[in-house]
Amino acid sequence: MKALFLCLFLLISSLAFSQRFYDGSGRQVARFDDNRIYNASGHQIGRIDADRIYDASGHQVGRVDGNNFYDGSGQQIGRADGNHLYNGSGKQVGRLDGDFLYDGSGHQIGRADGLRRIQIIIFFYYFY
Repeated sequence: MKALFLCLFLLISSLAFSQRFYDGSGRQVARFDDNRIYNASGHQIGRIDADRIYDASGHQVGRVDGNNFYDGSGQQIGRADGNHLYNGSGKQVGRLDGDFLYDGSGHQIGRADGLRRIQIIIFFYYFY
């Protein structure tokens, strides 16, 4: 009985720590488990280690420094100002509104299910 309870607890707790990201059509496109990022098929596509972002091969694809986002070579690729997202040239390329993500034209391109703001932003800049 204890083994069954433990198995159920582990299953439920692993589901509780998994957050999902959906595209504008409502299809799941990514899942975050702790610091790992998976695509809809369950293949790991990246990971977050403190302020550094890595792809599935372990190559650093970027880093986060406060509200600024950089690619793997250190070039600024964007920044967040409140709920607005900008590219490296300062043009608005997205907006967050609660759990919803919009592109620069105002079209909904995604919805987060339990994701923290920084996870949504990291997915937008590095994996979308």
